[in-house]
Amino acid sequence: MLNISIVLYKTNLAELLRLLDTLYQVAGLNRIYLVDNSPTPTAELAALPLPVVYIYNNANLGYGRAHNIALRESVYDEITYHLVINSDIIVQSADITSMIAFMDKHKKVGQLMPRVIYPTGEVQYVAKLLPTPLDVFGRRFLPKRWMSKRNERYELRSSGYSHPMNVPYLSGCFMLLRTEAVLQARLFDERYFMYPEDIDLTRTIHRDWLTLFWPGVTIIHNHAKKSYHSLRYLWIHIVNMCRYFNKWGWFRDSERDEINRRTLESLDTPRG
Repeated sequence: MLNISIVLYKTNLAELLRLLDTLYQVAGLNRIYLVDNSPTPTAELAALPLPVVYIYNNANLGYGRAHNIALRESVYDEITYHLVINSDIIVQSADITSMIAFMDKHKKVGQLMPRVIYPTGEVQYVAKLLPTPLDVFGRRFLPKRWMSKRNERYELRSSGYSHPMNVPYLSGCFMLLRTEAVLQARLFDERYFMYPEDIDLTRTIHRDWLTLFWPGVTIIHNHAKKSYHSLRYLWIHIVNMCRYFNKWGWFRDSERDEINRRTLESLDTPRG
């Protein structure tokens, strides 16, 4: 069985309802949790019948903490899979079914990520190495020409994104999770308000499970990149990345070094 959670904050209602029309059709669906961090509730969503469960928080709890509300329900009800998905995703119900079938067949997969493209058809580089401070802050504040080779390595671009890859960092826009693996990882770390919680969770699951990029399915993500257009979101990004490096290590992180080395060797990706 499958539970799905979508965290909302002043969300485009028409966009969300289109996604729900697709999600209703997913085989084995149990519940869709709409966890709303918005300043005011949305009456249209509160009126939706099961399988939708609308939860209004009356506060902006942040991304990971809000998803954890739904993830705890999946753990309590012993639901096999939980999909964390953004409202700006376009996906076919049959593709989600295909991903679940893949995980049913491959029991060591704790997290699965499909191929992701922009509405233009351009590939989004959603499978990455674990970041160093230079990877995070250099790509934002240093000239692109200084960071181009390092960024290609960090985003594993030479892999071509054409075959399955077991990588330690998968984007949070679409995370098909085995609930057992999430429970073992102790859910999202709620110290992060937003941004690095997907790095943190994938990294933790990766210790004991396969965290796979799987191009057998392609979805569309209308990625807004808010921190590139808003000083407020940029500051939130910086603060929370500092929390991530405070937890795992800034310049000395032996686990990161070993995981990245192993990932690059498995993909035969030049280190640059």
